[in-house]
Amino acid sequence: MRLTCSRDELATKLALAARAASTKSTIPVLGQVRLTAHEGIVELAATDMELSLRVPVEATVAEGGAVVVPRLATDIVRTLANGQVEFEHRANEGVVSLSGGQSSFTLNCLQATEFPELPADDGEALSVPVAPFVTTAERVARAASRDDTRPVLTGVLVRIGPDGITMVATDSYRLAVMQTPLENPPAQTREAIIPARALQEMGRLAAAMKVESFDLILSESQAVFRIGGARLTSRLIDGQFPDYRQLIPDHFEHEVVFERAELGAVLSRIGVLAQRSAPIRLAFEPGQVTVSAVSEQLGEGHESLPVTFSGEPLEIGFNAEFLRDGVENISGDEVKLGLISPLRPGLLQSGGDDGYRYLLMPIRLNV
Repeated sequence: MRLTCSRDELATKLALAARAASTKSTIPVLGQVRLTAHEGIVELAATDMELSLRVPVEATVAEGGAVVVPRLATDIVRTLANGQVEFEHRANEGVVSLSGGQSSFTLNCLQATEFPELPADDGEALSVPVAPFVTTAERVARAASRDDTRPVLTGVLVRIGPDGITMVATDSYRLAVMQTPLENPPAQTREAIIPARALQEMGRLAAAMKVESFDLILSESQAVFRIGGARLTSRLIDGQFPDYRQLIPDHFEHEVVFERAELGAVLSRIGVLAQRSAPIRLAFEPGQVTVSAVSEQLGEGHESLPVTFSGEPLEIGFNAEFLRDGVENISGDEVKLGLISPLRPGLLQSGGDDGYRYLLMPIRLNV
């Protein structure tokens, strides 16, 4: 194999592909990147057996072939001088040569035959616009769980149909839902639980490939994203996703409107003291709310804001990080917080109602 390509092109595509490589597997080839070149086409591929990614590279191929290179190649290519990079591997040899500018490297490699077969991407494809899909995923995916003991909660429920795109994620402490309309929605509804990580990688890939739409294939066991010439494949998560419609209250005793930037700034300042399990407290009384946090080790802080609150005083506590996440994901200038009682969840949404809902469980406060 011999090929020449742009340093910037190879560095960018290697970094993308390497994100699908495993960082934990005891199987060496799963932590590396396969490079395949034939008939003027070059492809980088990596997989951890849950997620796989294939990315095209613009290059001049003098001789075809395939080889598996260490992820270290990504860092090396990034440090080379601007210009062209030359890549060479002789069949059945255990090293590859990489050079650019006045620098040259010889790296140990594995044979392409050791690389696992990647899943096919056959099936009926649905064309989806990138912008609304990625925006919806970004605003929802942070609420997915990182705890693998409940696999279904590490995924995002994705539904695409006549109502547009709906995504839901929850870690059982908070729940994010967003419904985004489409100009040309499909007539039939398709639904799957896709790992949050796969949606995040899809967003990065779409930004790098600079396309306006992509093809989505949903089978019984996997999701395939065809983005330009790249292909991202992820396993789907089996299980019953919580019925979010039953979890969101349809009525609230109080609906308090905040200026989003002002509330975010207050939460950032006071939240510094909300360490570990210490909640951030919101004490409402007619005309104002006092945001406070108390830490036995660090001290305490409080700040008041004017709000349109009426009725009996109410104090409720939330996880500071989760509350900030919800506020940051609100679009527009206003945040509306729906409250029932100190022991019932609160609901954040935009003052303009853009289809985003963020339900947050309270933390019981010690008086």
